[in-house]
Amino acid sequence: MNKKSPSMLSFIEDTPKQIHYNIENLHVLTEQIINFYLQKDYQTIWIIASGSSANGSQCAKPFLTKYLNCDVKIISPNTFIYSESNLKDNDFAFVVSQSGCSTNSIEALKKLKELGFPAIGLTGNIESDFKEFADMIIDYGVGIETVGYVTKGVTTLALFLILFALQAAIKKGYISKEKYNEVFEELTDIPSRHQTIQNHTWEFYHKNKAALTSMNVCYCCGFIQGYGIATEAALKIGETIQIPSFAYEAEEFIHGPHLQLTPYYTLFFIDDFSLGSDRLIQIYQAAHSVSDYVFAITNNPIVDDQHALRLPFEIKEPLLSPLYLLPFFQIIAYQVTTDLNKWNKHPMLANFEKYVDSKTETIKKVMPD
Repeated sequence: MNKKSPSMLSFIEDTPKQIHYNIENLHVLTEQIINFYLQKDYQTIWIIASGSSANGSQCAKPFLTKYLNCDVKIISPNTFIYSESNLKDNDFAFVVSQSGCSTNSIEALKKLKELGFPAIGLTGNIESDFKEFADMIIDYGVGIETVGYVTKGVTTLALFLILFALQAAIKKGYISKEKYNEVFEELTDIPSRHQTIQNHTWEFYHKNKAALTSMNVCYCCGFIQGYGIATEAALKIGETIQIPSFAYEAEEFIHGPHLQLTPYYTLFFIDDFSLGSDRLIQIYQAAHSVSDYVFAITNNPIVDDQHALRLPFEIKEPLLSPLYLLPFFQIIAYQVTTDLNKWNKHPMLANFEKYVDSKTETIKKVMPD
């Protein structure tokens, strides 16, 4: 029997095991970055990243801000290179690229060196091109992911940043041992929650298959960590299903973008289970008055079961939710693309890469599938 080829879905399914492993080995995983971070009293963290690496960082940003009591700035490599690189001595900056082959991220490492700052690179592949340009290269614990539509890598990046923040917070005295233990206990339940959400997503998909396979334009909206999830959801839906797909902070959505809504638009709202929850549901209701293709990840009974993904577990720290909610959108993106047979791109897109590259040649070895 032939061994099953790796797929986007197989890496989604493999994620809980990797999460469990990374939590079990968190001290080894985060040792390098923790030791560096503790050298100074940093006031701002700069995360230089694009694509899913930026989105995974956005998922973790609220947790970092809360537990490290500092500002966190996520900036694209070219914006950093071209216009916004006014780093100060008490700023902690690093570049993220899962593959370690992103040309813009490599240029950002060069820019850090040019500015006189350590070129720190976070990657899922320490044998990549990053090693030639980084002063310090840190493996954030992806394990293996050889498919370009990354899933496991986004979740493990968010997890790495959260583990880093939690460890640094206790070492700097920002949180008590009791708080640390409380958050860590919930972290140990993440692999189980991820698997539960996978199972519930398949149920959701089958009961909404007609709507999900008929998407033409999609909006993903949320507050706080829900916005981080929305950014990756919109990217995955757009790059796989090949439809216009946008992410907005939910309040920003109603300041203009909503004006183009029709009954044919699809919208997803991600509950933050915190301060933004009530407002998010209000906006959900407004959108649902226009289109029936409006869904929410929420336990709020205002959203009926047909249009909701429910979370059947107690949520103590909502900022951990990206670690187990991302598979909802990953599975939908994968299965809609499969059911519609849309893995192949338009033939004219082949012309695009004749003009610009976003990866080095090494990517063919890193992500051959």
